[in-house]
Amino acid sequence: MRTPPHFKLVALGLFAILALPGCAKKAEEKKPGPPPAMITVTQAETRDVPVVERSIGEADSATAPKIGAEVSGRIIKVLVDMGDAVKKGQLLAEIDASDYLADARRQGAQAETQQKLTERYRDLSKRGFVSSSRLEEVEAQNISTREQLTRASKNLSRTRIVSPLDGRVDSRFVSVGDWIDLGKPVFQLSTSEALRIRLPFPETVAQRIKVSQDVRLSTPTAPDKEISGKITQLRPMVGANSRSFDVIVEVANPGDWRPGSSVNGEVLIETHQGAVTIPEESVVLRPAGEVAYVVENGKAMQRVVKTGVKQSGYVEIIDGLRAGETVAVDGAGYLTDQANVTIKQEKAAEPSK
Repeated sequence: MRTPPHFKLVALGLFAILALPGCAKKAEEKKPGPPPAMITVTQAETRDVPVVERSIGEADSATAPKIGAEVSGRIIKVLVDMGDAVKKGQLLAEIDASDYLADARRQGAQAETQQKLTERYRDLSKRGFVSSSRLEEVEAQNISTREQLTRASKNLSRTRIVSPLDGRVDSRFVSVGDWIDLGKPVFQLSTSEALRIRLPFPETVAQRIKVSQDVRLSTPTAPDKEISGKITQLRPMVGANSRSFDVIVEVANPGDWRPGSSVNGEVLIETHQGAVTIPEESVVLRPAGEVAYVVENGKAMQRVVKTGVKQSGYVEIIDGLRAGETVAVDGAGYLTDQANVTIKQEKAAEPSK
């Protein structure tokens, strides 16, 4: 008996329906999962972590004397200007010396006359023609005349204004033709042999910074040279417009630091001994907070961590990790908890030929 066509169609439909679950199951079994993330790793390690406060300040000369006029008079020569380098004993300017020269000559002549008179009275005294009291008066007058000559000679020499040290002219206060009074400043000099470093800090750290604390210093003008010093002075600068204070550090110039240049300063507050540290790249931000991924058996295990001081590319871990645990570094930002990982092996250095 021949099967009707509509029965054949029904049978084929039933077969197709029964076969679908099996096909779907096979498709699910063949679906591949995400590939393991490629990462680099390192071990959490202990180290001493310095706690520092940083500032950018300026280097000034620790010795910056003002050179004043030691006699009054008119300026007839100015031989240096601002920025000029000078040597100790170098002539910087001259005051008109004509009056002082005349006075020195007059005092010299009087001193010579008085000396001759004194010698004569000494001879007369020996022969009994002059009393001892009269000789004492002449001797006293001779001393007074000599003192006046010395003073006149010094005033004459003071018309030549010379540098008391090797350094640089920071300021010039006179020009040729100016009249200057005794004691008025003529120049201000500075020397680079000793430096005074000024580092401004906000008042919020005032309780943490003390005199005698260690300071590390560097400058862009000599980037390869770092020097150390100690805080010598704190200068409060709290006012209506400025709520800060200056830290002063005095150091010897290592040779190529220049007054006026900027200086980077780090004040050492304390040191955390044996702190657990990992690279900064290992700490990433997630909804749970700051986390690091500990690698165990090919999986990245998320750990919530509490961080502390960041220093030189490393971060202190106060809680959440132990020293020696393996953590993800490169690629940590792309991980999730329980993610499969593959550790990227660093290439061995090629032997030198």
